[in-house]
Amino acid sequence: MPDPEDMLVYLDHAATTALRDEALAAMWPWLTGEPANPSGSHRLARRARRAVDDARDAIATVLGCEPGEVVFTSGGTEADNLAILGAHAARPGPVWCSAVEHAAVLESCRAVGGRTVAVDATARIDLDALRAVLAPEVSVVSVMAANNEVGTVQPLHEVVEMVRRYAPGAALHSDAVAGAPWLDVAGLTAGCDLVSVSAHKVGGPHGAGVLVVRSGVPWRAVSYGGAQERGRRPGTVDVAAVVGMAAALVAASSSRSATVARVAALRDRLVGGLLAARCGARPTVGAAAGAPRVAGIAHLVFEAVESEELLMLLDAVGICAAAGSACASGAAEPSHVLLAMGFEPAEARRGIRFSLGPATTEAEVDRVIDVMPGLVAQLRA
Repeated sequence: MPDPEDMLVYLDHAATTALRDEALAAMWPWLTGEPANPSGSHRLARRARRAVDDARDAIATVLGCEPGEVVFTSGGTEADNLAILGAHAARPGPVWCSAVEHAAVLESCRAVGGRTVAVDATARIDLDALRAVLAPEVSVVSVMAANNEVGTVQPLHEVVEMVRRYAPGAALHSDAVAGAPWLDVAGLTAGCDLVSVSAHKVGGPHGAGVLVVRSGVPWRAVSYGGAQERGRRPGTVDVAAVVGMAAALVAASSSRSATVARVAALRDRLVGGLLAARCGARPTVGAAAGAPRVAGIAHLVFEAVESEELLMLLDAVGICAAAGSACASGAAEPSHVLLAMGFEPAEARRGIRFSLGPATTEAEVDRVIDVMPGLVAQLRA
């Protein structure tokens, strides 16, 4: 049996997760076989195009849309950018998003003069605040499916109903990147016009994503250079990437119920163990708050301990975690998500995100529980 002190514990699955066997198997022939551009007309190109079409069909089934509504992108960030910028270009007007969105949404909204809507102490969007800003001239509303930092699931069905009633011309976008491994995206985003997903969060390859653009939604391409993806996102489609993404999404969807139950139990074991260890830990969104959360995220603040310092000590003992979004790694600023939830700036610099995945084990969780009191005490000393 390996020494626990030699164990590498990876609890940063919300940043990226391991490539699934199903994805690698689907990708391998396209990585090692004959070259083929699916935009061509010869037999190899036609074979590649069939593979892309099959992947599109599979992804559409998982996401609850039509195959023609699937637009392949280079990942979740590009999908978010295309959603906001494309919808605003087609119908200019005010743009609103929740205050806890991923930077890809926040910065895209800001680029077109958009503003944010407040959230409550659990990071759920304040529906009264949203109602107050909705009007017929609103162009885009963007509310994520689940928060990538603290794990809170948003009340999308209520958001859909409110937007349709008070801003009927607005395009409603949802960033489902953090929710895809854990939630029924098709059901949760059924009323949304635009939906973003990233492959590498569900065990697919890096550099692949999807933007769902529902038929009839006002939306305009914002990049040019070819007729691929019906002109909505020009550029040669990476066959290996999209077939791998399709395989990963199908595998994640088919095993979701069992995975969610097992990982949620491990998350609760981790949080409970850290609270029992009396190391100054406090969940940012506790179970008692009543807000639904994805199974894989345990986010805590540690009293009188800076997150960056604690992460360095965790890394030194072989535990991989994060302070928040991977796209904000290394930033000295306090978490914008925690600030929006009402945390003081000093507290917002103390958050640690342990994000679990399908491969997480009890031994890994117990290793974190064992070492945290000593690491926290070391920093406080």
